[in-house]
Amino acid sequence: MNRCFKKKTTLVILMVLISFTALAAAKIMSVQVKEGHLRVSPSFLGKIVATLPYGSQVDVQEETGSWAKVSAVSGGSTGWMSVSALSSKRIVLNPGAADVEQAASSRELALAGKGFNAQVEGDFKATHKNADYAAVDKMERINISPAEVDSFVTEGRLTAGGGAQ
Repeated sequence: MNRCFKKKTTLVILMVLISFTALAAAKIMSVQVKEGHLRVSPSFLGKIVATLPYGSQVDVQEETGSWAKVSAVSGGSTGWMSVSALSSKRIVLNPGAADVEQAASSRELALAGKGFNAQVEGDFKATHKNADYAAVDKMERINISPAEVDSFVTEGRLTAGGGAQ
């Protein structure tokens, strides 16, 4: 009976260690751009399967180069996202009393849509005092749908490796 008890105890300890290892391996990140596109493959030419808004949390399952295979913490969506669209910082959009220090301001939300944060923009403006953003603002108003991108990729016979086939 003593031997059976040792085996059961060893099994329980092993299961606990595996559980802790799995929890430690979980990597939760936040979408830090206005819209994070989940794609079927790790490529900007990969078809978009879902779009996650700024602040959405994702569970990183694996990383390949500058891409991460993620699943939305809220459930349902899984795909590849550029790691440049992700942040290890937790982004809180509607803070409760405990989360108020982590809350994103409306300015941060606007800057996230442009791919900037307040520090990056401040540093750039400090060193480029005469910069004219009119052309950038005009380009940001251009909205191309995923269907238009898919059509462009198909008609141009583009592949993830680049160029026409």
